[in-house]
Amino acid sequence: MTERLQILTEQLAVRKAEIERRVRDVCHAEGRDPAGVTIVAVTKQVDDETARAAVQAGFLDLGENRPQALLQKQQALADLPVRWHLIGSLQRNKVRSILPVTHLIHAVDSVRLAETMARIAGEETLEIDALLQVNLSGETSKHGFAKSEAKAAAAALGKIEHVRWRGLMTMAPIDADESYCRSLFSRTRDLRNALQSVGGMAELCWLSMGMSRDFEAAVAAGATHIRLGSVLFGNLRS
Repeated sequence: MTERLQILTEQLAVRKAEIERRVRDVCHAEGRDPAGVTIVAVTKQVDDETARAAVQAGFLDLGENRPQALLQKQQALADLPVRWHLIGSLQRNKVRSILPVTHLIHAVDSVRLAETMARIAGEETLEIDALLQVNLSGETSKHGFAKSEAKAAAAALGKIEHVRWRGLMTMAPIDADESYCRSLFSRTRDLRNALQSVGGMAELCWLSMGMSRDFEAAVAAGATHIRLGSVLFGNLRS
């Protein structure tokens, strides 16, 4: 282990303990089991050695926004027991390369993409876990199904083979206050609950929501996966 790797690992272990304490406090206040919250460490802005330090500090779920970056880091950390999460947009021409190495695809935002995933998963004899991305804030800059589109989309996607629909993913506006974030995350939870009765959506249990600035509000609303970048990796000494 290099000196830099050791220093980074020690810092990230401290940050992990602090994040887990904050998650635990919210869960206790809400009557939830903290074990039901997965921390996805978002490594999109850090180098391979820092990502390796995160795994050594105990973060086994790593997230990347771009398929190319995920593939590069997956190869660099192939000796480690990482569960890789693709949390950003997936282009249909990248599906074949990304499916075999990804634990969970968070941002399926169109029926067409889902159909491509299902076709390629069938050809490669894979079963894929994925989330539907929803956009309940109405921001034009964000992808995802609007609430008015979600039920029809779920009905179509529930018939697709080789893709297990595990839940919903959403993002709050970057400038939203805590009250708005709680409302948005609660509405996403309620939509998830409503969609569980749609054929093929019975396993729709997970909620990927909450980032560095708003993860406590997300956990309070029922998040099962929180995607953390800057709160973990910002201003590390190396």
